[in-house]
Amino acid sequence: MASSAASGRSLSLGQMPLWMILLLGALSAVGPLSTDMYLPAFPTLDAAFGRGAGSAQITLGAWFAGLAVGQFTQGPFSDRFGRRLPLLVGMSIFTLGSAGCALSHDLWSFTAFRFIAALGGSSGMVIPRAVVRDVATGPQGARIMSQLMLVLGVVPILAPTLGGLVLSIASWRWIFWIATAYGVVSITAVATCLPDTLPVEQRLRLPAIEVLQRYVNIVRDRSFLSNTCICGFATFTIFAYLSGAPVAFERILHFSPAGFGVMFGINAACYILCTQINAHIVHRVGVGALLDFGIWLLTGAALVFLVLVLTGVAGAGQPVAFVSVPIAVLLASMGFITPNAAMFALASHARHAGSASALLGTLQFSLGSLSGIAMGILATNSLLPMAAVVCCGALGITLANLGRKRLPAST
Repeated sequence: MASSAASGRSLSLGQMPLWMILLLGALSAVGPLSTDMYLPAFPTLDAAFGRGAGSAQITLGAWFAGLAVGQFTQGPFSDRFGRRLPLLVGMSIFTLGSAGCALSHDLWSFTAFRFIAALGGSSGMVIPRAVVRDVATGPQGARIMSQLMLVLGVVPILAPTLGGLVLSIASWRWIFWIATAYGVVSITAVATCLPDTLPVEQRLRLPAIEVLQRYVNIVRDRSFLSNTCICGFATFTIFAYLSGAPVAFERILHFSPAGFGVMFGINAACYILCTQINAHIVHRVGVGALLDFGIWLLTGAALVFLVLVLTGVAGAGQPVAFVSVPIAVLLASMGFITPNAAMFALASHARHAGSASALLGTLQFSLGSLSGIAMGILATNSLLPMAAVVCCGALGITLANLGRKRLPAST
């Protein structure tokens, strides 16, 4: 009966209650939570499976591959069956996959269950954006998207700390039992509370060939492609920071683990703060103007950081002023870039918001993952790789924004 009540609820266009934003944010957080929380356990996993140092990286690759494949397929499912059912199925698969990880005793079964969990967990990364697009677009949609980013932004702050805390008092397996419990709670919340924002009469029943054709048509939309590239290079930049931060702060700048956690949290808080500033002023300033401002802020911070590194000013002598501050400004700029570019990308795809959101996530995540590969290849005891890759991301965003601005006003 609770499920029926949830599916029968309706929302006024342009409005979304706070509890629903919190729920969608919690569902969206499945990806970063499951990525960041188990990173501190890599050395333990290497030892537990007896495959040598670095073998846990294989499991992270399987997780990323599952997210990419899952996001690509979640969109058509949600456009065909509505928003609630694919979320329930996806989170059930995530829950079973996480439990499988907790019970695994060898590397390859663990890797397989990580891939399965990612396939299901990708539903939480795709469908909440489609729900927002169902309810609102333009400044209203950007405001809701920014509020969603507030919930989502808290997870990267807490996940590594939570993972380290679990390891200090229990086995690594408890990290995945916690993920399993998270999945169970998510399933219960969706089943009992979340209304389906896609009416039955608007659902699309397309054969596979038409689904692929729809993806081709979405990619041909120059507005979608340019704004997705902005989102993708923003993710590219953030991944460069996430990949390089442990080496930069702990090995080069000599932060203690606790100090690194504090600085990591401050940087994430800057991002969260700017998403909320964006939400409160987007109606007065405009989505495009705030997107431009964020890109200029990002480009300036990236160039300053690179110059400080190249000149030797940035280093252990003044780690806060010449390293932490530019990075904090860089992350703050993302609060004006990501929600506004995502809203622009989805704005003209009301009839297939699920597919557009899925393609956005797949392309964004695929492009962003390249910076992790670059950081792995360039990893040294220097700040230069991170500064250089961050500048590459800023350049990509700037070029994509120039392409967006050259579109006709009607587009």
